[in-house]
Amino acid sequence: MTTDSLSVPKDDFIWLEGLRNEKALGWAHEQNAITLAAFTQSSEFNPLREKVLKGLNSPEQIPVVSKCGNDWYNFWQDAQNPKGLLRRTSLEEFRKAQPKWETVLDIDALSKAEGKDWVYHGVFALKPDFNRALIFLSPDGGDASEVREFDLRTLEFVTDGFFLPVAKSRTGWIDNDHLFVATDFGEGSLTGSGYPRIVKIWQRGTPLSEAKTMFSADKKDMMAVGYHDSFKGFERDFVVRVIDFYHREAYVLNAQKELTRIDLPTDAKFSTWRDWLLVQPSSEWQINGETWPSGSLLTVNFDAFLAGDRALKPLFIPGAHSSLSGVTATRDQLNGYSFTRDHIILSITHDVVNRLEVLTPENGEWRREPFGKVGELSKIHAWGVDDDTNEYFVTVSGFLQPASLSLGNLDNGVEVEAELLKQDPSHFDASRYQVSQHFAQSDDGTRVPYFVICRKDVVSDGQNPTLLYGYGGFEVSLDPYYLGVSGVAWLDRGGVFVVANIRGGGEYGPEWHKAALKEKRLRAYEDFACVARALIASKITSPAHLAAQGGSNGGLLVGNMLTRYPELFGAIVCEVALLDMYRYTQISAGASWIAEYGDPQKPEEWAFIREFSPYHNLDSTKKYPPVLITTATSDDRVGPDHARKMAAKMQAMGIPDVYFYENTDGGHSAAADKAQSAFKRVMVSEFLLHFLGRKVQE
Repeated sequence: MTTDSLSVPKDDFIWLEGLRNEKALGWAHEQNAITLAAFTQSSEFNPLREKVLKGLNSPEQIPVVSKCGNDWYNFWQDAQNPKGLLRRTSLEEFRKAQPKWETVLDIDALSKAEGKDWVYHGVFALKPDFNRALIFLSPDGGDASEVREFDLRTLEFVTDGFFLPVAKSRTGWIDNDHLFVATDFGEGSLTGSGYPRIVKIWQRGTPLSEAKTMFSADKKDMMAVGYHDSFKGFERDFVVRVIDFYHREAYVLNAQKELTRIDLPTDAKFSTWRDWLLVQPSSEWQINGETWPSGSLLTVNFDAFLAGDRALKPLFIPGAHSSLSGVTATRDQLNGYSFTRDHIILSITHDVVNRLEVLTPENGEWRREPFGKVGELSKIHAWGVDDDTNEYFVTVSGFLQPASLSLGNLDNGVEVEAELLKQDPSHFDASRYQVSQHFAQSDDGTRVPYFVICRKDVVSDGQNPTLLYGYGGFEVSLDPYYLGVSGVAWLDRGGVFVVANIRGGGEYGPEWHKAALKEKRLRAYEDFACVARALIASKITSPAHLAAQGGSNGGLLVGNMLTRYPELFGAIVCEVALLDMYRYTQISAGASWIAEYGDPQKPEEWAFIREFSPYHNLDSTKKYPPVLITTATSDDRVGPDHARKMAAKMQAMGIPDVYFYENTDGGHSAAADKAQSAFKRVMVSEFLLHFLGRKVQE
């Protein structure tokens, strides 16, 4: 690579940056009109959109609930309530086919009353009485939210209660009169990633300006957060300095609010449960004469560890094909386990298919029992209902299997089958389809798993329209899941669906993820391309009939399929993507991902980042497949800048069949409600079949 190629790249389309840039929005509006005219005007579009929307709004779908005291809360969206209802019921009612719900907060009514298009972003109830809650509301579906205190008895917002204006706040209860607050406190209070760097404790009845500072992270860090562990009898307060996406320093606060560092490797994930500290090292960890591998799960008494005890006990050791399940959406970004009052439930995967175990501490040792039943190539997930009981929820689903929700109690033992409470509806006739798992060999010999979902009578003639989906980043696993309305919008239209479990994800633990970090990023793209070649070699499809789809980091993945492997694909769907990897750290929250991709402002790192920056690897002499690039104006995480600039540059280069669509609302999901989601799904389906061709179904 020449010195000139590493200099600051010329950017003729920087004028398209900025979420609310009027000139950019005008350009996007013109592009939307072209795309909508091309892919939403067929006679099939509206009937299919209505069918997909009906499925998304089905009253039979499982209402996901969380227990708060004696009430079971659910957030529900349907045709009558597109913005949604926060509602609650009793367990006795929830067991019924048609429970009676009490409305707690009507987001549609609130939006109408206040003249704002609020998007619900969650509720945080105060334990143990659950009389108060913090409600998070986004004005446009972006990550930034307003926070308001809500009375769960009177069902009204609390006058003069806790309130935070729209920001990317991290806040939560300590007790009735105190919150941990990390928010935009004014000049200098945010990191370069746009997240809060200062953690304070805010006392009721005092102005936010008087909140007491507990910790300040560096401006170059990703963020800082504080949280309260409310497990009865083991209450603790923590502050975490999030250095970057994969490194952190954790502190526990004593009664005097003094901080004590928890002496762990900065790349280790941790949690506390009862009197235990649980640790997952992301790199090999040598301690106390022992060497623990990356991806193991270790435990020790929390207080003893603070006092210097380093005699950790292993709860899980990974194997060549087994790991704890990939990153889950828990407050600590932990992998593969959940808690009840007296037990830990482990989720262990073997070649992306999981099983469960229950661990129970007994007299200083840990009893281990297999738990739950699941079908082949399906997914079982279990989690504790609350901290006060040994009740648990368990769901089972698969690509062709709608999710079921059951309630059990480990007090009855692992052998007693959980009570089936709810079953998701079927959206398509699964009996016509089959699921199979295969393995492709990547360029360096690595074995890459992938799932194929297709008709049982599929003919290997290379003519099947096939959609290959992937992600490959941030240690996120792509496990089996019910395809739902995707079955309607794709399988029932003759399509084959493929999920590739490439490096960069968490399917085989931290090492699988680290194999595609920074200068190794191309390994993820080689993996995805090897799956594409395997599909072509098996004659499931051919380049003219094969498409790639991905969003966010997956959008960067398919952006690289476009620029590096255009000969393998007949179409590309690139959603809410990172594409300009030179300026990504200066767009929205991009600086928070330097640990994943590298820092383009460092010449030695831009040298390898440039290799996977789609925006900078476009070549006017190459032939590219048709591409649909979608984004949202309100995406304050990745930013619509990438999508706009990529589409504009391709069009300026004279590349044909470059389509762009920018939704206004929805943030990083690019859809604020189910109607917008249905519209986008069917538009994508129309785009794909327009260029891949329809295969007549008998």
